[in-house]
Amino acid sequence: MVQLKPNAEVIAKRNLLRQHAQVFTPFEEITSRRAGRLVQIYRALFPDYLFVSFDPDVVRWRAVNSTLGVNRLIDFSHDRPAQVPSGLISSLMRRCDPSGKLLPPRFLRGGDLVRVTSGPLAEFIGTVEQLAPDQRVWVLLDMLGKNTRVAVKPADLRLAC
Repeated sequence: MVQLKPNAEVIAKRNLLRQHAQVFTPFEEITSRRAGRLVQIYRALFPDYLFVSFDPDVVRWRAVNSTLGVNRLIDFSHDRPAQVPSGLISSLMRRCDPSGKLLPPRFLRGGDLVRVTSGPLAEFIGTVEQLAPDQRVWVLLDMLGKNTRVAVKPADLRLAC
């Protein structure tokens, strides 16, 4: 995993790919308010960080560490970079499409705590009340101190941590 310099994600990705490293950047599409309007934006799940995989026989880790756009490789000692467990990365990749966009949860159950990611209710946290057969999820949102029942598309929900 590498930490990026500010606003250098595109530069770092391009230069790491030139060095034959594999790069993974998971992101999610959310609704945000800009100038009083709702717009769809892409937000990195781990801002200012990239997952990088490379063959140490082909690419030296010190070269990755000094790549343009990269601030530093994450390390716990100064003699080698830290390795993220491959199981963690593969499970994260399974939850994303090929471009790295986080997919909605496959299985929601009543009582799950969820965050709305799109529409006028974006960023509200609620509890799944019921799954309807017509591809809607009924969610209880706390609005002004009162639980309000709203129907939301499953694609607009993420499990809240």
